[in-house]
Amino acid sequence: MGSEGGSDYGAELLRRQLHELHRNPPEGVSVGLVDDSNIFVWEVMIVGAPNTFYEEGMFRATLEFPPDFPNSPPVMRFISEMWHPNVYEDGRVCISILHPPGDDEMNDQETAEERWRPILGVEQIILSVLSMLGDANADSPANVDAAVQFRDDLEAFKKRVRRCVRKSQEEL
Repeated sequence: MGSEGGSDYGAELLRRQLHELHRNPPEGVSVGLVDDSNIFVWEVMIVGAPNTFYEEGMFRATLEFPPDFPNSPPVMRFISEMWHPNVYEDGRVCISILHPPGDDEMNDQETAEERWRPILGVEQIILSVLSMLGDANADSPANVDAAVQFRDDLEAFKKRVRRCVRKSQEEL
């Protein structure tokens, strides 16, 4: 099957998953298309879960799916300001499920089973991001400054996150 066929399959798969997420979204999440003519770029709104540092935040993000989806994972990027050890300064989310399939000799902290696999869907990505917001992994940080602050000065970390929460609410 050529790349066009793969792209058609990926587009149909994404249409079905978007429809299902509209019907039955995870709590605190809404999804849609950035542009109705492009199924490969989604807009995601995540409400910070109760009893997390991000509680009551209204965080906007995008999911950009590659043409060979589901063989390769999407890129998730927060548009709203985000202070988190597992989010790069440019907003890109760094969690195992968004890493390409297979083993990575450079990263011995995650197994191939934790990385992207074509059987996974968008809902699993969203649930993993929700979990990440409630339980940061400071041992494998994308944002070293946030990880150091999280480990060494939790009160300052919480204060910075609260600023992000307030800013996310004001941006609506």
